[in-house]
Amino acid sequence: MVDQERTFPVRGEHAVTGDVFNPACPTRDLLDRIGDKWTSMLVKVLAEAHPQERGFAVLRRAMPGISHKMLSQTLRNLAQDGLLTRRVEPATPPRTYYALTPLGLSLDAPLAAVRAWAEANMPAIRDNRAGRHR
Repeated sequence: MVDQERTFPVRGEHAVTGDVFNPACPTRDLLDRIGDKWTSMLVKVLAEAHPQERGFAVLRRAMPGISHKMLSQTLRNLAQDGLLTRRVEPATPPRTYYALTPLGLSLDAPLAAVRAWAEANMPAIRDNRAGRHR
């Protein structure tokens, strides 16, 4: 049985509760963020470019279907978490470039494993969704 009451102090206002089902657990918040489809795609695109930076427009073209707002929000969140760097080049209009940090690059392998699992198991999932259970 999992000890639901344990806490582990961390920097900042919140403690890791050891219970990712607890809405107050910072680990749950991080898992929500890195489990997002746009985060997975963005990390992949930036990992493929590493160590080079990519501009906002290049990232948007590499991620069909993402809106300007969602890309901005995802980039902002990942920068806030220290997973990517953001560099603004003074120009009119200003140009912004992004690259993975070492911490962000370390996320690529686990996300690649999840993507590979999804690709390998998509036929079975598709059959299950269509009611053709294997």
